[in-house]
Amino acid sequence: MHNGQHAQRVVLVTGASTGIGLALTRLLVAVDFRVIATARPESLPRFADSGLVESERLLFRQLELGDFESHKAVVAEAFSRWGRIDVLVNNAGIAYRSVVEDMSANDELQQLTPNYLGPMNLIRLVLPFMRRQRAGHIINVSSVSGMMAMPTMASYSASKWALEGASEALWYEMRPWGVRVCLIEPGFIHSTAFQQVRYPQGLDPTRPEAPYAPYYRHMSRLVQRLMDYTLATPESIAAQILRVIHQADPPLRVLATFDAQLFLLLRRLMPRALYHRLLYLCLPGVREWGKEPADDTPTH
Repeated sequence: MHNGQHAQRVVLVTGASTGIGLALTRLLVAVDFRVIATARPESLPRFADSGLVESERLLFRQLELGDFESHKAVVAEAFSRWGRIDVLVNNAGIAYRSVVEDMSANDELQQLTPNYLGPMNLIRLVLPFMRRQRAGHIINVSSVSGMMAMPTMASYSASKWALEGASEALWYEMRPWGVRVCLIEPGFIHSTAFQQVRYPQGLDPTRPEAPYAPYYRHMSRLVQRLMDYTLATPESIAAQILRVIHQADPPLRVLATFDAQLFLLLRRLMPRALYHRLLYLCLPGVREWGKEPADDTPTH
């Protein structure tokens, strides 16, 4: 497909002010797609530092995943200006680090909204057009946490598992209409995303006397090391998403990093009970977990 044909396609990207979303926006603009790059209100100023400039083919717009009215406004503008949205890339999301006991009902909702409820609402807004034109791409950025769960990441995994399940059902529903659904499943990425992790309100994971303190301490160190040493980058993931956009019939799932491929292989080859026991034994500092704390009062 040459550049002139790209110019007829409109791509909506969420979480586009940093990381994978920003890298993808750069690639799309370079090959003459028309792009609506969205970000939360507080993240919009990052576009000014990105080197990208609004043009007839690139718009920067505010979109808060928990504010469904902002979804309607962005989608309506796309149709008003260009008459179409051909590709939706649900990239934005957040990550809580917390054991199950430390999460509140509100924390759970705060995790689920940007990672699942928001993307699903955007999908519902663009599907009628894609269905009528019998073409389109829905690309949902998931995670290796969408296929496996780790301690202190239960709610994050739950949000990604929800997105995976809905995407799989949607793949069947939309295939007769020519609309393609694809999950991008990266593992650990060399980025600053680790610094953006959230904790439940009022939780101090550094309290040494807290019952789950060893969980937070060791898991945080492990994730930091994995993100520091992985070869995967936001740019390499963005390049894979661009390849999916080019494909007329992409696979439902794209394992976007080596560790994602490795974990899937382990889950397929090993008996389930052995797989879980092995991963448990490999958890960092697991021998310190579950020891009687000096103070077992609630952490928040």
